[in-house]
Amino acid sequence: MLQAVTDAGFRGAGRWLSVGPEGRRLVILHYHRVPEVPDPMNPDLLEKPAFAVHMKALADVFNVVSLSEGLEQLREGTLPPRAVAITFDDGYADNYQVALPVLQQFRLPAAFFVAAGFLDGGCMFNDLVVEACRVAPRGAWHTQVGILGTVQVAEGPERVRLASKLIGHLKYLAADERLAAARNLLRSAGAAPPDHIMMTSDELRALQRAGMEIGGHTLSHPILARLADAEAEHEIRAGKVALESLLGAPVAHFAYPNGKPGTDYLPRDVALAQAAGFSAALTTVWAGARRRTDPFQIPRVGSWDRSRARFCARLLRCYRQAAAD
Repeated sequence: MLQAVTDAGFRGAGRWLSVGPEGRRLVILHYHRVPEVPDPMNPDLLEKPAFAVHMKALADVFNVVSLSEGLEQLREGTLPPRAVAITFDDGYADNYQVALPVLQQFRLPAAFFVAAGFLDGGCMFNDLVVEACRVAPRGAWHTQVGILGTVQVAEGPERVRLASKLIGHLKYLAADERLAAARNLLRSAGAAPPDHIMMTSDELRALQRAGMEIGGHTLSHPILARLADAEAEHEIRAGKVALESLLGAPVAHFAYPNGKPGTDYLPRDVALAQAAGFSAALTTVWAGARRRTDPFQIPRVGSWDRSRARFCARLLRCYRQAAAD
């Protein structure tokens, strides 16, 4: 009964926001991995039951639209109240194995932005760092990575913090340098790379057949702002071409890796995404999208809430902001 009352209150939010269709905001959620069970080395990830809480709340309280539909309605000023689109970044295998069945259970569409170069056996540098930190012996760890040197390994949350710290040190290196450093970390820790962490081509095609949208996310997930012009153009265009060849269909939307303007991508990259033939590009700037939002710098909202009420309240704050703008 309490949940029903709360849901009714959330659904009635449009009345106290006093926002007409043309002033409504599209909230685009972004997720990454959805593991089957909790991972102590990735405590911010929503495992399957927690992710299902989000999806049920969206189905019960909000109006979930596909990304293409939502962006079209945003342009035309025809968005329904409490409009939400769901997106995933990078191309993790659990997007297909775990998230897709939950999405299908609640009949929700989603868009998946895939770094094409990691399909079929690839692994991103940050996941190698996490695996290295997961198994590194306690005490002094000689990382065999010059810029990292020797670090101290403890237990529990300290391992998580260490992984985050090491990822931060490597994140803005050139893509090949950070991958080589992550592999050295893995070897020095005596760890094995995670198996089948990214999607296969067959899984990606199955996502498409299930009615999900596929978007571009470069080839190798570099920090575009750190690349020369020709390299950035190649990453954006080649990633699109690879996906379109694999899927046999146009890939309309793009998401900037990491997605922070100025730090992770530049105005040059906005122009390159447009020149490559994408119709829209998404960032990780935390906001809802308005009708006048630049279609090549569309914001998205992340969420790690495990409480249904907190999750709904976080989303509703985005619509309330729209009324005040």
